[in-house]
Amino acid sequence: MQQSRPILEITDLTLRFGGVTALSQLGMEVRRGELLALIGPNGAGKTSVINCVSGLYRPQEGTITLVGRDGERHTLNRLPPHRIAALGVARTFQNIELFKHMTVLENLMLGRHVHMTGGVLSGGLYLGRQRRVEIEHRRRVEEIIDFMNLEPLRSREVGNLAYGNQRLVEMARALALEPSILLLDEPTAGMNAEEKESMARFILDVHEERGVTVVVVDHDIDVIMDISDRVVVLDFGRRIAQGTPEEVRRDPAVIDAYLGHSREEVAAEGG
Repeated sequence: MQQSRPILEITDLTLRFGGVTALSQLGMEVRRGELLALIGPNGAGKTSVINCVSGLYRPQEGTITLVGRDGERHTLNRLPPHRIAALGVARTFQNIELFKHMTVLENLMLGRHVHMTGGVLSGGLYLGRQRRVEIEHRRRVEEIIDFMNLEPLRSREVGNLAYGNQRLVEMARALALEPSILLLDEPTAGMNAEEKESMARFILDVHEERGVTVVVVDHDIDVIMDISDRVVVLDFGRRIAQGTPEEVRRDPAVIDAYLGHSREEVAAEGG
């Protein structure tokens, strides 16, 4: 898959909360078709990047440019979240954001909202057409349920599911939007080793089989290094390194950020 053309470009992005600077003149790009990991110590600004791209935060400076579903370049900075979603950006959250009293199927149908153009009036006047549209949306959702191995859970209320399954449902709902770029914020948080392995496999399947560009934030470095094409490292809201997983592992700035010591200091201490 071609990975030369950027689908998302972030230029000189600065985000402040009062006297705290969460992101400082950040520049990075996401190439079409890649699986990009965004890593860094706690408080490095990783989730802030995702929140800016998805429209939850509005940065004070800089630009975020997306090549949308229509092939046109769109500046996202001032667009509301629903407009950004309609351009092909889907996301998950650190804290699971599902409708707990609705079923898996109902949650995924809500993920189709940006593709649903009919209103109450059109539904009343064109019952046959609206019914065909509803059937098509249902078919797309059923495909995702099958893809994510959620068939046994499709009629269960989400609030009654195990934590790991809720994580899968949240990713499935994001896929129901049919995104061109998927932002995953801590998808393995709170999971045991088996659940993490399963989630990593699904992330790879989404990327490789469905052709979705993926940006993943996660604290499990082993998972990140195993599945990513490229890694961007943040510290104190700035990009300090980028490259392949192996390049990033060896970068002295990354070692320093995570361990609080330079490569030479670690070696001198026998680390």
